[in-house]
Amino acid sequence: MKFFSDTGKVFIREIKPTLYDPISPLFSLAQPIIFLALLGPLVANMPSAGGDTSWQWFVPGILVMVVLFGTSMTGSNLGWEMQTGSHERVMVTPLSRSAMLVGKSLKEIAPLAVQTVLIVVIMLPFGFKLYFGPALLGLVILAVMAVGLGALSYALAIAARKKDWLFWAIQQTALFPLLILSGMMMPLDYGPQWMRNVSTYNPVTYIVDAERALFSGELATNTVMYGALAALGFAVVGLLVGTTTIRRATV
Repeated sequence: MKFFSDTGKVFIREIKPTLYDPISPLFSLAQPIIFLALLGPLVANMPSAGGDTSWQWFVPGILVMVVLFGTSMTGSNLGWEMQTGSHERVMVTPLSRSAMLVGKSLKEIAPLAVQTVLIVVIMLPFGFKLYFGPALLGLVILAVMAVGLGALSYALAIAARKKDWLFWAIQQTALFPLLILSGMMMPLDYGPQWMRNVSTYNPVTYIVDAERALFSGELATNTVMYGALAALGFAVVGLLVGTTTIRRATV
């Protein structure tokens, strides 16, 4: 019970500034909208993603991209808190370290959830079909992935303390291979064999495939199961690494 209580306290503390400034999350919608407007028509003409289901193929990839970009940058907020001393004040409290990570990650997930819902609503007039039940499960899988990525981002921020350039260098270096080698934006079916081989070792690939299956109305399939397991893997590894890092930082 203490874990959930602490998570709630951290979440409320972290989400308050966002509630007072709701315009910022809306402005962050600009990037996915630009991708949808400029890349969507190109992808629609590709055999692997074209036809009547092109938006069913492309929009889920955009949703994964929103979560991947959003949560991988959350450590920068922690870096700012460490510079101002806010983080140290929180660390002297008896709050559970794992609850702190989950609470902070949930704060990042809430605006992202709103953004993903808005993207789906925006795309409905353009022929995107919403299968409510499977889509809801898709959002849950994204939320689980976001918890893990957010925790990893916080761990990176602690490890790169007082070296902002190092945080961004590692974040960018890791982010783009994960994005490109998952087939998130472009299908890899006609890419080089080595790219397709590498993509099978990229856990994001399975999450992207699961989101596409779910947003196409599929539910009880192996593709969905593998995607859920990949998201769970992100969460477990992220929380383990994040909790270990934050505890060592306070020793």
